[in-house]
Amino acid sequence: MKTRVTLHRDFVISEIDDRLYGAFLEHMGRAIYGGIFEPGHPQADEQGFRRDVLALVRELAPPVVRYPGGNFVSSYNWEDGIGPWEVRPVRLDLAWHSRESNQVGIHEFADWCEQAGTEMMLAVNLGSRDLDAARNFIEYVNHPGGSAWSDERIRNGRRDPWNVRLWCLGNEMDGPWQIGRKSADEYGHLAHETGKALRAFDRNIELVACGSSNPDMASYPQWEATVLDHCYETVDYISLHMYFTNHEDRLGDYLALAEKLDRYIVSIGGVIDYMRAKKRTRHQVHICFDEWNVWYHSVEQDRRILQGSDWPFAPPILEDVYNVEDALLIGCVLNTFIRRSDRVRIACIAQLVNVIAPIMTETGGSVWRQTLFYPLLFASRHGRGRALDVRVDGPVYQTRELEEVPCLDVAAVHDEAGERVTLFIVNRDPQQALELDVALEGFDHATLREHQCLIHPHMKAVNTACTPDHVKPQPGEGLRVEEGRLRGQVAPLSYHMVGVRVG
Repeated sequence: MKTRVTLHRDFVISEIDDRLYGAFLEHMGRAIYGGIFEPGHPQADEQGFRRDVLALVRELAPPVVRYPGGNFVSSYNWEDGIGPWEVRPVRLDLAWHSRESNQVGIHEFADWCEQAGTEMMLAVNLGSRDLDAARNFIEYVNHPGGSAWSDERIRNGRRDPWNVRLWCLGNEMDGPWQIGRKSADEYGHLAHETGKALRAFDRNIELVACGSSNPDMASYPQWEATVLDHCYETVDYISLHMYFTNHEDRLGDYLALAEKLDRYIVSIGGVIDYMRAKKRTRHQVHICFDEWNVWYHSVEQDRRILQGSDWPFAPPILEDVYNVEDALLIGCVLNTFIRRSDRVRIACIAQLVNVIAPIMTETGGSVWRQTLFYPLLFASRHGRGRALDVRVDGPVYQTRELEEVPCLDVAAVHDEAGERVTLFIVNRDPQQALELDVALEGFDHATLREHQCLIHPHMKAVNTACTPDHVKPQPGEGLRVEEGRLRGQVAPLSYHMVGVRVG
């Protein structure tokens, strides 16, 4: 079956913000303790950070990491994570029914980010706390010295401020599960006042207001309209979250969930445009998709742990083991973000290590890449530049919700400095190889530079500590560039990263 694809050098969607390939770490399960931080591990450095985990994080190269939550932040006191370890309190985390030792706080996380080569994206607690705690936090983190909280930071061993640019105003404040849940009016007012206070400290920071926790919330999309009516000109982003499930094991429907994501982005883009017109402002709010991933494999196990009578330390929760199907969907999701990069500037896969994560560890043992590590790696490494407007003419299929889902999902990025066009291709067809014919318009002297393919005969195949390379990319075959066109076959249920050198 033939699929024609057309792209042109001058038909640009947007310059991609590198932070589209960000990540998320929450004080939850083994993400922090037993994930990035494990004193006594053979690979631990002098601060307790696992060097083997850091190596894989550097490989993914997330430009930004959101911290410390997530649901955790809505009952978190940031002051608990500063000062000597021996005086830090142990708290009960109400979000994830566990004990929090506070061994890792802002100083430790900042040091880890420096080693990982990434920037901090910090969230403030607007659940159980208010703008006063938020303004103290930013003073501690960003002020050079000569004030109460900045001098406290210096006494705690950090002279220079961290100058964190990106701040989240709470987390999922529409959710009934959230500590300190607010109505849209309550939260919108609080976000505006908190944002106003933080901007009084530094008008150059970027602020993220909470949007809907997911598009199935009863208040969606009125939540976004009400919140932005309060704080549109105070914030720079509205956050969205979305998790993907395949409980019914219907692969075609599952891989089409990226189309539902696309509709979510388009709908909230419309709300933003409406509010911008209502406010008669030039200010442009963008979307920050600061939680997204596949999450369904471990739900029953998590429920048993979280409903127990004890308060465990770093319990093994949300440790989904991902298969080939999940990697294909992640490829489609990343393609959606690229194609909507005019709207979505920041995105954070949730999470980075152990908790619904591309990187997994054994406590005291090994570390390995999950299947979905690879599409994220390719997008992060080769998806920076200008997103091109790609037109696809090929076969489609139907799902229970959607009438026309393209069998071939394609995104393209032009890295002008690197003289490269990268195509990210997913064939969602379960049986048919697709004959590909891509017109590379406006590019001179195109030659095939690189082709990596993620494919496996068993869709349920996974990587484990014992078989860490069971599913991994391999050099692709069957594609060629001739006469300014990329041609060849893409196998059914496969992911491809194709780099083309261009003049």
